[in-house]
Amino acid sequence: MANVLTQEMLDSIKKVEASRASRIGAELRRMTADEKQQVLNDFHPDYKSEGFSVLTVGPNKGEKVPCELADLLQGKSRILGVDIDLDNITYDVDVLIIGGGGAGASAAIESDNNGAKTMIVTKLRIGDANTMMAEGGIQAADKPNDSPVTHYLDALGGGHFYNKPELLKKLVMDAPGAIQWLNNLGVMFDKEEDGTMYTTHGGGTSRKRMHACADYSGAEIMRVLRDEVINRGIPVVDFTSVIELILDEDGQCAGAVLQNMETGEQMVARAKTVIIATGGAGRLHYQGFPTSNHYGATADGLVLGYRAGAKLLYADTIQYHPTGVAYPAQMLGALVTEKVRSMGAQLINVDGEAFMNPLETRDVTAASIIRECKQRGKGVPTPLGAAIWLDTPMIEMIHGAGTIEKKLPGMLRMYEKFGIDMRTTPILIYPTLHYQNGGLDVTDESVTNVPNLYVAGEAAGGVHGRNRLMGNSLLDVIVFGRNAGKYASAHSKGVKLGKLTLSHVDKFAKEMADAGIEPKVESPLLLPSYTHGNPKLADKYTWGHTEL
Repeated sequence: MANVLTQEMLDSIKKVEASRASRIGAELRRMTADEKQQVLNDFHPDYKSEGFSVLTVGPNKGEKVPCELADLLQGKSRILGVDIDLDNITYDVDVLIIGGGGAGASAAIESDNNGAKTMIVTKLRIGDANTMMAEGGIQAADKPNDSPVTHYLDALGGGHFYNKPELLKKLVMDAPGAIQWLNNLGVMFDKEEDGTMYTTHGGGTSRKRMHACADYSGAEIMRVLRDEVINRGIPVVDFTSVIELILDEDGQCAGAVLQNMETGEQMVARAKTVIIATGGAGRLHYQGFPTSNHYGATADGLVLGYRAGAKLLYADTIQYHPTGVAYPAQMLGALVTEKVRSMGAQLINVDGEAFMNPLETRDVTAASIIRECKQRGKGVPTPLGAAIWLDTPMIEMIHGAGTIEKKLPGMLRMYEKFGIDMRTTPILIYPTLHYQNGGLDVTDESVTNVPNLYVAGEAAGGVHGRNRLMGNSLLDVIVFGRNAGKYASAHSKGVKLGKLTLSHVDKFAKEMADAGIEPKVESPLLLPSYTHGNPKLADKYTWGHTEL
């Protein structure tokens, strides 16, 4: 450890250890509503005007989105000027699902249950998704002291009261059933000796409703969903991206143009309904933040839907998870699950002080950490910038020896690779770009304003309002993945498609030209580039927190 941590860090750890006895058992004050709003206004990245651009064209013309997303939404289509033979159909299905994560897999299973001819297309492999990387757990109000109404109120407050009521109602009402569905499929949830589900608190929750599988929750859920898709024989076309949606002459979504990621071959998939389940946008590195997201999280679904005429909702709201790894550099941005704080670890500054309640909502916690480092100058110095301690040894002092190895085995091993034992040594954290709160606007049947076009999971906006609570993302991909699969497959039975067309691509390009917009990039992005040929991303891992 001496070779990993600097002398300044070791000196600060002594102060953390000296204050620990007085902090254990102490009730840390919650912020008032006014205090929360003030710290958000002053320090949260969503409130930095320079990080956003106003859209000039499209369904959300006049609204602001992150600058990096605006470039893609108003980018040049990858098929503009390319002759695509729409009569040469490679795949012809009832339901085409774009994305192979938790939402896409759940949609495929329910669509298959409904007897629809279903296919998944994914630019990486099935399971290469943010679902796989989720650690902390999945919420559901299934205990005697809890209820979907209480879950609703928690999430509504956490979302700053911007949640679409019909979406949030479906999320919380379907949550207990989603847990049982996963349990019956074979997900190995943490349970008491009598078989009762073991649950914990999360930030912003008033009840213990977090169901977990140690700290491999997303990986375990994705393992089971992936196996179910494969065992059912549902076709999965992997290493193949969608580069444009296809409409028919009546404006209905009618399929997609596919591109093999290795050969560049382009193909046409005709479909009676299409489900976008492409996930988030972390690899766009908004405002220079590192990210906890997987390599393919480049907002492709938002771009595809927007160019076809689908509206966005809350695209200007991004979640920066309060506790991303800040040091060592090899793990920069990796997620440190909120479960660590729910088990008792506190956020501690360089002087050994607990400066806030560790279970405030994520946006408030992230903004408070940034304030502690920037305004108050109480961050712990690291080679990458100022950071904050997460006092993990408190967990074993509260719950007993062996707790971390039992409940947080993945995190324990991740740190051990770099010579840090989180059972005895606190870890350094700083906010990391984590989740796309907004997305394509959908109804409670998961359908957009474009006929036959459905969206599920992180690519959909509205259910979480302007901030998401822990554990509601894994719940979202299950509830609304299943929801989209059910409705899309049922709807497909009555769909009659007209002549396929890509005229909307030319129309969008003309709209940009008329507005005087010169596209800066080709879109969708598909994969990020960290080479020196792309300085916008190449420099992401030379930044320090002091620049934010």
